[in-house]
Amino acid sequence: MKTALLPLVGFILLSTPLAASAQQFGDFTYTSDGSVATITGYTGSGGAVTIPATITGLPVTAIGSSAFYNKSSLTSVTIPDSVTSIGNGAFEYCTRMTSVTNGNGVTSIGSYAFDNCTNLTWVTIGNSVTNIGSNAFDYCLRLTSAKIPSSVIHIGGYAFRNCIRLTSATIPSSVTSIGNSAFGGCGSMTNVTIGNGVTSIGSIAFYNCLNLASVTIPDSVISIGVYAFENCISLSDVTIGSRVSSIGSVAFRGCTSLIGVYFKGNAPSLGGSDLFDGAHIATVYYLPGTTGWDATFGGGPTALWVLPYPLILNNDSRIGVQTNGFSFVISWATNIPVVVEAATNLANDMWVPLQSLNLNNGAFHFSDPDWTNYPARFYRIRSP
Repeated sequence: MKTALLPLVGFILLSTPLAASAQQFGDFTYTSDGSVATITGYTGSGGAVTIPATITGLPVTAIGSSAFYNKSSLTSVTIPDSVTSIGNGAFEYCTRMTSVTNGNGVTSIGSYAFDNCTNLTWVTIGNSVTNIGSNAFDYCLRLTSAKIPSSVIHIGGYAFRNCIRLTSATIPSSVTSIGNSAFGGCGSMTNVTIGNGVTSIGSIAFYNCLNLASVTIPDSVISIGVYAFENCISLSDVTIGSRVSSIGSVAFRGCTSLIGVYFKGNAPSLGGSDLFDGAHIATVYYLPGTTGWDATFGGGPTALWVLPYPLILNNDSRIGVQTNGFSFVISWATNIPVVVEAATNLANDMWVPLQSLNLNNGAFHFSDPDWTNYPARFYRIRSP
C-alpha cells in the first residue's frame, strides 16, 4: 500500500508597520509616532488660533505640510516653543490672517509656508530659525516689516518676493546666501542692510525694488547674480566689496538714477558687457592700486576713487607673507605722502615709524623685511 505524501507548504506572515493615521484633538487633526505629535489639519471655525504645545501628553514639534492651507477664516496664529518646523505650504493662502507669532523653538520655515497670506502685516521669526524656505512669504502684500534673526543661515529664493509694503530689510551676518528674487518686487523698500557673512546674492534678488536708493555690498560677497538690481529706478549709488569676483549680466539694467558704482577691489569678471543696459551710464570708481580696470567697465566710464583717508587693500595676494617680508598695498591719492607705523602691543599704543613715502599713481606696495624679529607686529598708516 502506497501512501501519498503531500508537500508541506509553510507560510510566514510578515508584519508591515502601518502609517500613523490622523486623529482628532479639539479643532486639530494630528499624527503621532508615540513620542511627538505633528499637526496635520484644522477643522475649527477660524479667528485667532493658538496651536497647542502638547496633545495627550505628547509635545507638538511640527506643523505639517498644508496643515492650514486655504483656511481663509484664520485671522492670527500663535505657534508654541515646542514646534521646531513649519512644513511646506503650512499656512498658504490664509488670506485673512494678519499676524503670526512663532515660538522660539522653530528652526525651519518651509517653502510656501505663508505664501499668499495677503493680509499678513507682521510676523515674528524666532531666534532659532536657521532656514527660511523658498517662497516662504511670497505675496504677503501687507507685510511691512520682518526682523530676520541672527540664527538664519539661508534665505531661500522668492522668500519675500512681492511684499510690496516691506520698507526695509536687515540681513544678519549669519546669512551666507540670498536666494534668487528673495526680495524681488518689494517696491516700497527704501534700504537694505546686507550682513558681512553673505557670500552670494542671487539672480533678480532685488529686482523692481523701486524705492531702494543706496546699497552697500560687504567684502564677504563673492558673486552677484544676473538682473540682481534690475529696474531699481531710485538707486543712485552702489558700493561693492573687495572680494566680488563675478557680476552677472544686466545686474543694474534699468537703474535710471544710478550715478556712481564704487568698487573696493579688483575688476570682477562680467557675464556680459551690458551691466548698465537701459540704466543711466554711471561712473565706475575704483581704488588706486587695484587691478584689471580699463577706460570703461560694463559699458560705463571709469575713474579713480579717492577716499578722504589712506587704507590698506585686502583684496588680493599682495597682502600677507611674501618672500621679502610682510607686505600690503597702500591706496590713497596720487603723490600724497603717508607714514607707515608699527607696534608690537596694541595695549601700549607705542607706534614706531617705519617708512615715509609718496603714493605715485595713488598706491604703494609696502614690505617689512624685519617682521620675523618680533613675536607680534601690527601696522597702521597715517598722513603726516
